[in-house]
Amino acid sequence: MRLGRGVNFGNGLDARGEGEPGLRLEERYFDEVARAGFDTVRLPVRWSAHAEETPPYRIDPGFFDRVDQAVNGALRRGLNVVINVHHYDEVCAATDEQEARFLALWRQIAPRYAHDPEPLCFELLNEPRDPMTPERWNELAAKALAVVRESNPDRSVLIGPARMNDVDALAQLDLPQDDHLIATVHYYAPFAFTHQGAGWVKGADAWLGTRWGDDADRAAVRRDLTTAATWASEHGRPLFLGEFGAFSKAHAASRVEWTAFVRSEAERLGMSWAYWDFGTDFGVFDPQLDKWREPLRQALIPGPATAADRRA
Repeated sequence: MRLGRGVNFGNGLDARGEGEPGLRLEERYFDEVARAGFDTVRLPVRWSAHAEETPPYRIDPGFFDRVDQAVNGALRRGLNVVINVHHYDEVCAATDEQEARFLALWRQIAPRYAHDPEPLCFELLNEPRDPMTPERWNELAAKALAVVRESNPDRSVLIGPARMNDVDALAQLDLPQDDHLIATVHYYAPFAFTHQGAGWVKGADAWLGTRWGDDADRAAVRRDLTTAATWASEHGRPLFLGEFGAFSKAHAASRVEWTAFVRSEAERLGMSWAYWDFGTDFGVFDPQLDKWREPLRQALIPGPATAADRRA
């Protein structure tokens, strides 16, 4: 399955709990995405914040309904959908203790969507990271995939490497034998550029004003993405660049240039992709003004503005 050009919906369903500030996911946003020319929406979902802490680890039915609405809304508009397990930090911090709960989440998620059409894909875990080792992640991913296959034998499933889906961690990713797997990576290099001024990153204010775009900058991106594409080709796997983006405080012209270059290199190398993200602090869409940030949109989907943007 080819996912094409996509966008993430951060903070729609991945908040820590009800009332956390962030983007309120509205179904009309899927109209905007489809009209703009995107093919895919990636829906990060923080299931762990809405599931019991003890067996049977039941996911809250009301939260399931909210995810259903988003999935169905996107599918009705002809969009591919990727739903994942997002921000489950506990399973990375204490894998042995959390393994049963993680697998129980997929025992509920997978059957729920077993009869949805092929444009729906699953992603087992967003950005597995230390202290969970690559070897432990490979083992856990195989177990989770086996759970999914009980109810979804042919569903496309995305699996990324440890170390937060880093390109350089692909060498340590050992995918199970399965004809319906898509490998995925994330890309935010150089970090001092893409995360300048980000309040959750220590020292990020010192990076404010960092620019991007010289020959060395472009060569580094080309080298990194070529590394990923080479791995995918050698392993016979399609590759999805599941996240890339630059924070809103990044130098504006450089931000657009970086976004356009990463996108074009990914496409040149045969990757599908999803920009991070739609409407929060990396957003290509401005929810307050209810319109696209047009330079960023054109960096991702080159072409004329949408009718709605021309009216704005």
